[in-house]
Amino acid sequence: MRAILDASDLKTARLLMEQIVEEYSDRARKAVNILELAFDDITAVLELPERYRKRLRTTNGQERLNEEIRRRDRVIRIYPNRDSKVRLLGALLMEIDEKWQSGHRYFDMEDYYVWREEHRKKEVAESQQSVRKVS
Repeated sequence: MRAILDASDLKTARLLMEQIVEEYSDRARKAVNILELAFDDITAVLELPERYRKRLRTTNGQERLNEEIRRRDRVIRIYPNRDSKVRLLGALLMEIDEKWQSGHRYFDMEDYYVWREEHRKKEVAESQQSVRKVS
């Protein structure tokens, strides 16, 4: 399964998925069915440039946020009421949001914009070729 997620492209991922289906279809039919149904969702990130894939396919950002919440929670330990805990969480989320809006970059989007433009040009060229073949 890890090999599918680490595949360099969609074609390789599909070949790996087919091998898993062959190997485990008798022993784990339900799991294989789920894999087949979810394959396009699992591998959607492979369409993007490689440098963005790990950040988009993992939950590292969410785990980091949860760890920061736990860290702040350990400092306070006892809350007078539920509202005080909600206020602390809200203040923390607002602080993180301000950091992100004021220049924190999760991605350098310039590379993505270049990739997207190349991808669009390629799709247009392919559609023009298919129109010529039909004509």
